[in-house]
Amino acid sequence: MKREHSFISNFKLIAEVLVFILLFSAVYKVTETKYAAAAEQNVVNAWTKSRFDGFYAQEENTVDMVFIGSSHSYCTFDPENFDKELGTLSWQLGTPLQHYDTSLYTLKEVYKTQSPKVVVLELYWDMLDDEFDMKQANSFFEVVNDKSVTEDYVKNVFPINEKVKYKLLPIRYQQDYFAYESAEIEKKTEERFGVTKKAAPETNGTEYYLDKGYTYCDTVIPESEFYETNQYKNFDGADWEADDTQKEYLRQFLQLARENGSEVVFVTAPIANVSMELIDNYTDVHNELAAISEELGVKYLDFNIVNIQENLFKLENFRDDAHLNDSGVKVADKYYIEWLRNNTETFGNNN
Repeated sequence: MKREHSFISNFKLIAEVLVFILLFSAVYKVTETKYAAAAEQNVVNAWTKSRFDGFYAQEENTVDMVFIGSSHSYCTFDPENFDKELGTLSWQLGTPLQHYDTSLYTLKEVYKTQSPKVVVLELYWDMLDDEFDMKQANSFFEVVNDKSVTEDYVKNVFPINEKVKYKLLPIRYQQDYFAYESAEIEKKTEERFGVTKKAAPETNGTEYYLDKGYTYCDTVIPESEFYETNQYKNFDGADWEADDTQKEYLRQFLQLARENGSEVVFVTAPIANVSMELIDNYTDVHNELAAISEELGVKYLDFNIVNIQENLFKLENFRDDAHLNDSGVKVADKYYIEWLRNNTETFGNNN
């Protein structure tokens, strides 16, 4: 009887475990689907896809110049401004939060079909000071058309613990999901109870994908970002240091470009005037970025230093605390076209 009772107990335990596994698998599958669907609702991802789809559609070896970097790149450089003045065909290939591991893989995509004479890489300190960021890598994976690139990236770039996280969709897409769910909960609460939260500042502007990878925006920075919600509060440049891993990707990026005959220039896009006023010791950041550029033998322009010295931008040229709107883009691009003419062999005045 004892053996029979033990057998029954073991059978019940196994059955309970199997039921738990089945239930867990079902719930997990539903969660995966919900999180992935939330990512698809991200309009910025949609614009990034339009950017890359347009690039892939270009005839081979017709693109003369590419802009690569984070949102600071695609909110600063409108290829059409350059093409009108320089007689080029250029393309904007920035992706959200792009780190320099992704910059390297973006450049690899470029050389599969194009041979640009000039590559403009945007340097932003906040993308250069941490070893790895899955969110920005995933933004790239969602738009690259060769999925073997994703496999290679995960294999060769992801730290081991991040490889495990990447396989779990709820972790991979959690930022998109929570942002989406928060918006949905607010909407349903307002509809059900007839209450509304404090109105967000009026942006009185528009934003949409335009052409050649550029996203047009005429929004003007809201007053709340002058100080209250400004992301640069308490930032001290004296505490900033570039990450060695990201610096290595910069070296690999440069090596790849030179092997393919491209001239590379580095640039730091401007942040809003009010943001610069909140930062302590920005020159420490600038000096390190300039030193990295000099070590690599790359010409470098820092628009924040230019703005300090020449008052190039007005506050109304910015869409938020960190990015230009289209009026500011026109100012920046006009200045940068002349800089390219004076600092590159490709666009030098003798050519």
